[in-house]
Amino acid sequence: MEAVVDAFVDRGYAVDRLFFRSTGPNPPGLPAGARVVDLRSASAWTWLLLRAKPLGALAWTMLITRRLLARPYPTAPRFWILRCLAALCRYLRERQPLAVISIGDRANFLIACARHVARDATPVIMGQHNSMAADFRLTAVRTAEWRSRLALRLYRSALLAADAIVTPSEGTTCETARVARIPRSRITTVLNCVVSPELRDRANAPLEHPWFAAGAAPVVLGVGRLVEQKNFAALLAAFAKVCRVRPARLMILGEGEQREELATLARRLDIGDRIAMPGFVDNPLSYMSRAGVFVSSSAWEPFGIVVLEALLCGCPIVATRCFGHSRLLDDGRFGRIVPQRDDTALADAILATLDDPPPRERLIERAMQFTTDRLANGYAELIPR
Repeated sequence: MEAVVDAFVDRGYAVDRLFFRSTGPNPPGLPAGARVVDLRSASAWTWLLLRAKPLGALAWTMLITRRLLARPYPTAPRFWILRCLAALCRYLRERQPLAVISIGDRANFLIACARHVARDATPVIMGQHNSMAADFRLTAVRTAEWRSRLALRLYRSALLAADAIVTPSEGTTCETARVARIPRSRITTVLNCVVSPELRDRANAPLEHPWFAAGAAPVVLGVGRLVEQKNFAALLAAFAKVCRVRPARLMILGEGEQREELATLARRLDIGDRIAMPGFVDNPLSYMSRAGVFVSSSAWEPFGIVVLEALLCGCPIVATRCFGHSRLLDDGRFGRIVPQRDDTALADAILATLDDPPPRERLIERAMQFTTDRLANGYAELIPR
């Protein structure tokens, strides 16, 4: 989303970024000309200012959906959905934006409800940037538990209310059309490009860390939330195999619910003294530009922004075979691709990459094909004139 904001600000648009909450481990860093609107800053009872009948039905639908979704939401105040819905309705009425771009199931469902309650005709572009099958924990739609099927049906109604639906890769487009039973013609693929001059400056920023000193053992780097999707457990298992062959260190940048689980696994694999998990860092690109190899071990990944950032840093890459990874790495031309959940193949690819890394210039040249101008063009074409 930051790349979308940057691209439109650069083109002279006045941009508002709406948040469920504007604080956290990664507070939003927006360019000059963009402002943050915290939807949860509204009073818990501001919903009374709106029409009670449509709001009541839709709000209860949203509260029920929150309970029904298979994956849990972060802990939130009891009436946070009502606050956000009321604030968003007021925003649409007062600001009357040219268009609204929303990304993610909660945001998409919320804007669909708000536009209906406010009786607003603002064009809405909804982004489905993650795997729907994974989001709703569907192995097969027909055999999924009833809660997932009901949540999926409600979410499908929100997507159908959009003026445009955007996905970051062809694979995600096909999956969204299949799982949500939406015509393929209604979905547009817009690559989630992030490359900008500012990112190049961040990649070249100085970094003071003893692991990256000259002559030190190579660092295997992972970046992402410590959650099931990123499958860092497979990376730890693969790194344990790497350590049996050559000296190396593993650093994982990010925070999440699996921190303790991963730390326990590292001790069990007897690699606790060779790994570091410093949490969130302000500039992971400075680490990427100095790492021996960047590894994305994700179980699913619609696009893989961190892989694109690693390419921009000229860092050799090993990634699992996901929609986004295959597209960015051109099916293995710009990095090694291995099967998902195969730590032996992952270890072999890491060793091969450390022994024979590709030219940095070639990786950077590939990354430069995914600029924010390309991203802005894709979204701008969807905004009604």
